[in-house]
Amino acid sequence: MVKARTSAAELVESGHVRINGTREKSPGHAIKLGDVITVALDRTVRVLKVTGFNERRGDAASARLLYEEFGERKE
Repeated sequence: MVKARTSAAELVESGHVRINGTREKSPGHAIKLGDVITVALDRTVRVLKVTGFNERRGDAASARLLYEEFGERKE
């Protein structure tokens, strides 16, 4: 979604992220397998389901294997 962890934290703190339908305000909130993450970003809404985790941080291509996307909506 974004390139840096600080940008991701700012999205959460500004109320643009929901976890299982509940607005999240804490960037450190843990997620688990099966959680549905909704992100409002750049006039679109992306809905993702967490399908896995990596032991280590990786690149964007490897991260895409860890979630299922349910389409993108324009706002």
